[in-house]
Parts: sequence; C-alpha cells; structure tokens
Amino acid sequence: MAVDVLLGLQWGDEGKGKIVDVLAPKYQVVARFQGGPNAGHTLEFDGFKHVLHQIPSGIFRQEVQNIIGNGVVLDPIIFKKEIDGLAHFNLDLRKNLEISKKASIILPTHRLLDAAYEKAKGDAKIGSTLKGIGPTYTDKISRQGLRVGDMISPDFSAKYKALVDRHKAILDVYKFEYDLAAAEKEFFEAVAFMKEFHLVDSEYSVNHAITAGKTILAEGAQGSLLDVDFGSYPFVTSSNTITAGACTGLGVAPKNIGEVFGIFKAYATRVGSGPFPTELEDEVGERMRVEGREFGSTTGRPRRCGWIDLPALKYAMMINGVTQLIMMKADVLNIFDEIQVCTAYEMPDGSITDQIPFEITDIKVKPVYETLKGWACSLEGMRDFNELPVELADYIKFLEKHLNLPINFISTGPDREACVLRGSLA
Repeated sequence: MAVDVLLGLQWGDEGKGKIVDVLAPKYQVVARFQGGPNAGHTLEFDGFKHVLHQIPSGIFRQEVQNIIGNGVVLDPIIFKKEIDGLAHFNLDLRKNLEISKKASIILPTHRLLDAAYEKAKGDAKIGSTLKGIGPTYTDKISRQGLRVGDMISPDFSAKYKALVDRHKAILDVYKFEYDLAAAEKEFFEAVAFMKEFHLVDSEYSVNHAITAGKTILAEGAQGSLLDVDFGSYPFVTSSNTITAGACTGLGVAPKNIGEVFGIFKAYATRVGSGPFPTELEDEVGERMRVEGREFGSTTGRPRRCGWIDLPALKYAMMINGVTQLIMMKADVLNIFDEIQVCTAYEMPDGSITDQIPFEITDIKVKPVYETLKGWACSLEGMRDFNELPVELADYIKFLEKHLNLPINFISTGPDREACVLRGSLA
C-alpha cells in the first residue's frame, strides 16, 4: 500500500490538523515526518478546540497508529505538556503512539541558542519561534546532536553534558545571559516520562505497515514555501517540508508515495519575516485577520494576511507533485464584496512573470490581480457543492482553471464537520 502525503502549500497555518483529523478514519497509520514544536495543528470538534505541536493529528482516533518519525525534532518538555493536555480525552496514548529512536532531541540549551542567534541578528531577524528548532537541526547535520534512542543509553547523561558544554561555550561568545537549572530539571523529568512510551525504529514500523497493505498518511508541518531548500531562504524553517521530506523523514522509498494532498487557504497568511507579495497592510488585511482568527497557534503572534497568490501556489504544487487540492477557510472571505486573486508578478523592470524569482527576498515585486465578485453570505450548514453560492463556485472554478487540478475539499468552518467534499474525497 502506498503512503499518502498531506502538506501545506503556503507559508504554514493552512489548517492541516483539521484535514488529518477528517481523513484519519480512512487510514490505519498517521505519521509526522518533519518539523518540531514550532508547528501547531489546530483541531475543533464536539465543542473542543485543541492544538497539537508534535503529536500526529490522528491521535484522537483510537484505532489509528500514530508515529513521530525520525525527521521530527522533539522537545521532551513540550511533549509531556501535550500528553498532559490530552488527559481529559481519555486516550490510551501509550497504546497507539510510537516515537522514532532516530528523532532528534531539543535540549534546553537549543532554545537558548535560538534566542541568542535571533537577538544577534537585530533588524535582520527571521522571526524564529525560539523553540530551538534551528539549533537542533544544526546539531543533527553537524553530527553532534542527541536522538531519542540516546535517552535509553546508559551514558546519556555524559552525552548530554558534552553537548551542553559546547552550547555554553557558544552562549559565552554571544555574551548571552541565562539560567539553566530550572529548565534542566524539567527536561530530565520529561525524558523519564517519554521513556514510558513506545520508542521504536520507526522506519521499520512504516515499511512493515506498507508491506502489510495498511493505509498510511504522512503528515507534514509548516508549509512548502518555508522549505529550507525551496522556500524564501533565509526566511524559512530548518527542514524539508515538501513531499520529498516524507521519504527522508520516515524512511519511505519514493516509489511508495501515493496521493499528495496539497492544502491551501482561500487567501494567504504568513508568520514572521520574509517576502509576502500579496500582503495587505491596511484595513482589509486587518478585517481578514480578525475574521480568520489569524493568530499563531504556537506563538499567538498576529499573522500577516493577504490575497491568494497563484504563482506561489503553482510553484508549491510543482515541487510537491500534488494530486489533490484542499481549500481551507473559504468562510473567512464571506465578509468581502470583492476578492482579489494574484495571477502574476510585475518585476521592478516592468516585466511580468508567473514564476517566483530567486531574488524575491531582495526585491519588491508587485502582484498582478484579477478581481472576482464575493459571495458576502454565510456558508454555515452547507455540505454539498451545489449548495454553495454561485460566486464561491465561480471562485473555485477560477482557481481550478489556473491550477489545472480540481479542488476536492472546501472547508467552510473550523469544526471537522464543516466541509464540502467532491471527487475522490467525497
């Protein structure tokens, strides 16, 4: 059985958590393949709202096997808090959650390094969530990091001290002040807690599931336009957020990739610094932010808001090999009489392009818009495409024409039941 991949096509915050939760009944395994606690997947159902940061979004389905893959960087402290926060759901998490021994561990000093590096950048800061993600991936790539499997090693304390001493030396260079004692106590308590769970060679778990013919969904974090290779570098995350990241982050051969579900908002948002051609720094953008409750689920930071960007969306579809499109938050645009769609960019020299230029972080491109009529009405209770207002149907058809792929899922509200299914997703 092939591994289906679900990922974001913009700058993150597309609503992946809801979709994984909706699709989870179709799958026997849900596996997270990259990122860390800088991601927040929000799920709403039965009057509850819950944000997951590291745990796969299939966790609310007791019959689903959930795997935290080797490509994830895992903070034991946040992991424990997440598990504690799920207590009132009465889930048997030690039964249906596995953690890769090869997943990298975020140490308290990784957070300190993150803060020191960001402070040193001054006005050039990238908008890090300060969760220690970048420094942890740095240690992974430089072959000096610690992994989950090290926690059960008899010399874990020595390995920990050696790495922390290296971090302290760097912090001294930056003249960064800190108090590590409380964080270390909490860290080691969380490590002991994590050891109660299934720590596994997850690449075997995933591939055994493939061989057994089980249905598997790989869940990505952040968004494609934050990919460390293909995003708006250096204003990116520290991992590969695209389909290829599922192969390296879970140990899946490319031939075993099946459907690629690409998720995007009916508009666009971005958190932190970096280029955002369609950003609305006016009353329209603020209305969009308030209506969409666009505040970071992990940081609480206000998200930058703007109209949908088709050149960026087509780029993300191309590098991911998207086979099915999912549009989120159509209901946020209910308040607008007119809707703008960016179909191309005007470069500083006046030329027009529908491609993202390499120098996007150094130049200012002007979005070329087409104006469509808004639907200006509530979508509450609508579950069939034929029930949608004609203006929304026209908006969807306009996007499909430019993207050359049908939109098979339209989210009409935050609850798991608020959606319109079409095609193979129906």
